[in-house]
Amino acid sequence: MAKSPMTMSFTPPPRRPKGESIVPMINVVFLLLIFFLMTSRLAPPEPFEVEPPRAEEGAEAVEAPVLYLSPEGEAGFEEARGEAAIAAFATRAQAAPGGEAPQLRADAQTEAAEVARVLKALTEAGLSEVSLVVAPQ
Repeated sequence: MAKSPMTMSFTPPPRRPKGESIVPMINVVFLLLIFFLMTSRLAPPEPFEVEPPRAEEGAEAVEAPVLYLSPEGEAGFEEARGEAAIAAFATRAQAAPGGEAPQLRADAQTEAAEVARVLKALTEAGLSEVSLVVAPQ
């Protein structure tokens, strides 16, 4: 009985295809994240929801310190409430650079007597000019 010759294959075994690298996609995501962080403006949240009164005329709002006045007459500035908010607002408004007047954002349902009381307190704190924010009619 004759032995059959064995054949040996010296070709390399077939390779599995390489998966796509996700490193470029990660780089793009981080670049977009950095771009949006650099171009966005982070502002503190409003102390409470305020619906300003309506007016026929008015100038465009500018960036300035804003004191909020709730429908119940509660003043809010950043984290401070009440008289502390009025004092903190007056201090910040006097120290603010530029000639922009600080803003009072009172709710449309706030009584005029409360608005007058807050304006008087701001005058006593040393502010001579405050802009009242209104919504277009």
